[in-house]
Amino acid sequence: MEMQTSNTLLEALDIEMVEMSPERVVLSMPVGPKTHQPLGYLHGGASVALAETAASIGGALNIDSETQNVFGIEINANHLKSKRSGMVTGTAEPIHIGSRTMVWEVKIQDEEQHVISISRCTLGVVTKRSKA
Repeated sequence: MEMQTSNTLLEALDIEMVEMSPERVVLSMPVGPKTHQPLGYLHGGASVALAETAASIGGALNIDSETQNVFGIEINANHLKSKRSGMVTGTAEPIHIGSRTMVWEVKIQDEEQHVISISRCTLGVVTKRSKA
């Protein structure tokens, strides 16, 4: 499956794809001015964007992309540690892969493996509409 990254949020936040399989997706994101909140720390919204992106890619790898789409329908996040600079890595692994929904856990860690944020993302599996 080919995924477009140009002119997307991935490009805007410099998110890089590290590993992609139906069982595990790993993405990295630099922490700096593009991902800071006004006080100079990693923005929780940037962490959530990384988490939902990782979960959504994982979901997309578990469907028939010719007939189905996946969309985030709920996400929660616990931000556990702050970060000013460097790199974070989001690792998404499925908790539930169903025919209509999926649930993914996403752990975001820094270079020293400290957990920065942990999220759970629920995806809806939707049948594509026919182009009639």
